[in-house]
This record gives sequence, structure tokens and C-alpha cells, in this order.
Amino acid sequence: MDLRSQLLELLGLFFIILAWLCSLTTTLMSQWLTLATELLPAESYELGLWETCVVQELGVIECSPYDSLLGLPPDIRLARILMGASLSTGLLALALAVPGMYVVNSCKGTETLRAKRVLKMLGGALSLTTAVLGLIPVSYVAHLTVQRFFDESVPEVVPRWEFGQALFWGWGAGLLHLVAGLLLVSSCMCLQDETCPAAGAIPLQRHTMTHPEVNHKLGKRTGYV
Repeated sequence: MDLRSQLLELLGLFFIILAWLCSLTTTLMSQWLTLATELLPAESYELGLWETCVVQELGVIECSPYDSLLGLPPDIRLARILMGASLSTGLLALALAVPGMYVVNSCKGTETLRAKRVLKMLGGALSLTTAVLGLIPVSYVAHLTVQRFFDESVPEVVPRWEFGQALFWGWGAGLLHLVAGLLLVSSCMCLQDETCPAAGAIPLQRHTMTHPEVNHKLGKRTGYV
């Protein structure tokens, strides 16, 4: 196999793992949106998918989970569903990409690289799907935040929510999933349909045993004939 293909698939696997960890961090973080008011400069507020937090000036954080799922805002509810789907498809992409790696010795006998190519192609396609599923909720929440921030019908005295760190983590995770998917699909283009070497196969060689006494007896036997 070409070294370029091996490098592409290793980079793709590395980016899938890194992207999934970033997606998990995005889902668990409580800093999707932040709010700070001039009336209470010693406190700031954070809004996440699972809880809301109050951060005091001394670094004390008090968080409270949401009371019910039905009482959530529609954007937070949608973000929960899509981020959960993104984590699931990301794990599935990783589970398919690992056995599809050329460096993973999973060939048996007459098995060809075609199966590995299919697994790796599916892993790359699922990684691209994961990127879309992760970018949609982050971008949608950011879009609504921008609309509400510049809403002229709301008085300027009313505090407005702003972007939190989780949104940037989510955008980074989506881009990493895109890169990982493209790398895995690109590595499949370099593979050729060849037979995988059988594990533990030892070539056998035929040795001709020559012994003077044996040759002498064979010569006598042929002489009698």
C-alpha cells in the first residue's frame, strides 16, 4: 500500500477522535450562551444544554439543571437532539474506520482490501454526516442569538445573551469532522484491489536430500532394471 494512503488514514483517524472529544465537550459545557449586566457586575450567567449557571466574581459557580424537557426553549431542545445524534454517528464512524485501517491486521486468507475500503469509506461518510449534525445546532443557536441581540423592539436597557465558548468548540468539532471525513475518503481512492497477506503464513520450500549411500542404492536398483 502507498505510504501516502497510510498517512491519510492515520490523520483521518486522529482527527475523528479529536473531533468527537470536542463534540462531547461542546455538549457538556454550560457556556453555550453568556450574559452579563451592568446592574449586577459581580455576577454573570451561563446557559447550556443541561443547566444554567450563575458565576460570581470570586469564582463561585452555582448551577441548576432544567426542571423539565417540555419546558425547554425550542432551540435548546433541538440542540440536545442533534448533538446526541452527532455523538452517536461519530462513535459509529470511529468504529467503522478502525477495522478499515490498512495497518490493522484483520485479513484472513483470501480476503481482499475491498472490505477495508468499504468500511473506511463508510467511516468517512459518517464523519461528514457527524459534521453536519454538529454544525446545525451550534449555528442555529448562534443565528438566534444574533437576531435577539440586534432586535430593535427590545429596549437597550434589557441585557442580551452573547456567544459562549461552547459555540466555538462546536464549530471547531464540526470542521475537524469534515477534515477527518475527507481524509478517510481520499485515502480510499489510493487503495488498489489486492489480496491481503495471510497472517502467520510461512512459505514452504522443497529440499532435495542427497546422501551418498542413498544415491548408491538408487544407482544399483536402476542397474538391475
